[in-house]
Amino acid sequence: MTGLDARTLAPHFSRMKAQYDDPAQCPVRNVLDQLADKWSVLIVTTLAERPHRFGELKRAIGDISQRMLTQTLRELQANGMIERTVFPTTPPSVEYRLSPLGRSFLTPLAALVEWAYANHPAIRAAREDFARAA
Repeated sequence: MTGLDARTLAPHFSRMKAQYDDPAQCPVRNVLDQLADKWSVLIVTTLAERPHRFGELKRAIGDISQRMLTQTLRELQANGMIERTVFPTTPPSVEYRLSPLGRSFLTPLAALVEWAYANHPAIRAAREDFARAA
């Protein structure tokens, strides 16, 4: 599904909606539910730099709770996006790295990040306009 633009995107989603009686079975919805939350994106972009230990990830992201970091890492691992390696040290040391599937996610994620940077001023202005009108 490369090279989609506004003219081809809507029919693609209409076909997907028609193909799946249960919206939860739609692959696009299923993948976005698992990978498009802010913590997953922040973890993936952090791991794009290099492998990290749990504490390093927590410090790099900053405002994520230990519980949320643990939960999100488990979900990313269950989805095949990251690999977890336990080293036989005392105490055991654990390292997280992107899997090949996780690396393949960097291309579409980079496009989203670029879009966010380019459009952030307009989005902030729209939010301010909305708040003033409310």
